[in-house]
Amino acid sequence: MNWIYGIPMGQAGRMKPEANLTGLFVPLVTPFTDDLRLAPDALARLADEALSAGGARGLVALGTTAEAATLTTEEKRAVVRTCAAACRAHGAPLIVGVGTNDTAAAITALRELARSGDVAAALVPAPPYTRPGEAGTLAHFTALAERGGLPLVVYDIPYRTGQTLSTSTLQALGRLPEVVGVKYATGAIDAAAMELLGSSAPDFAVLGGDDAVISPLLASGARGGILASANVRTADYAELISLWQRDATGPARRLGTELARLSAALFAEPNPTVLKGVLHAQGRIPSPAVRLPLLAASADSVRRAADLATARPDRTFRSLQASVQPSSQRSSR
Repeated sequence: MNWIYGIPMGQAGRMKPEANLTGLFVPLVTPFTDDLRLAPDALARLADEALSAGGARGLVALGTTAEAATLTTEEKRAVVRTCAAACRAHGAPLIVGVGTNDTAAAITALRELARSGDVAAALVPAPPYTRPGEAGTLAHFTALAERGGLPLVVYDIPYRTGQTLSTSTLQALGRLPEVVGVKYATGAIDAAAMELLGSSAPDFAVLGGDDAVISPLLASGARGGILASANVRTADYAELISLWQRDATGPARRLGTELARLSAALFAEPNPTVLKGVLHAQGRIPSPAVRLPLLAASADSVRRAADLATARPDRTFRSLQASVQPSSQRSSR
């Protein structure tokens, strides 16, 4: 029997899945070789590291950071299989990106993922490029919810989709029984963000998706984040979320400020070019290669980000964690 967040598929009806979307979810890069072939062994290592030493709550496969638009159908399946195996081993949820402006094609993709039994939810943007408007977007997600067979996380990222979703539309989407959360990446922490965070139902999770401002979003009530920057210093991003959840405001602010500088450096050139350069410099992936239309990041951008990506365990913000964790649990940081 296939299970999605504790509800047997086929019996869930119109009940809201019991999602536990809290904490850090890492949208993994897709490692390539120098000749641009998929490097599944490197992907498997990244997935295991994020969930073990990194302390991530779960993974996201086939997001923007994964260069999903450039992967073949079989490569996408291989990425999902690899990430699913890591999540099974660690008892962690796997979210998979399904990005298309074709509602029928999205339903087909969702059904295939649902049949695997390994996918907890799908991360789905408002239909990009087509820009169907808020009524069309609501109709799109209603069709996916009714026919796709998976819980959905709305991806609200206007600078990629070309359209803004109002708070009232996000709330309407959140009332759909299969919609369990939103990756909120509007580029601003403004009145709309405060309204959404202050009015969301308990079964609709707001996850931050703008890496550089994740700390103030967590301070305002976000339950976690889907953060590309967390491919490096994963444990620190997981700690940042934990600190805000424990109301440890001083350490959280200091760590948040430092990680904001890292995120800015990692996004100095189009994502994930700098990130891949850093991971390659760290020896964690076989090549910094990206597929066209992306170009590899400059050496200067990679050097600046690589320096910031080196965690420094003597920072003041670690004092609170040190008081509650045995030294054996801190030695891998």
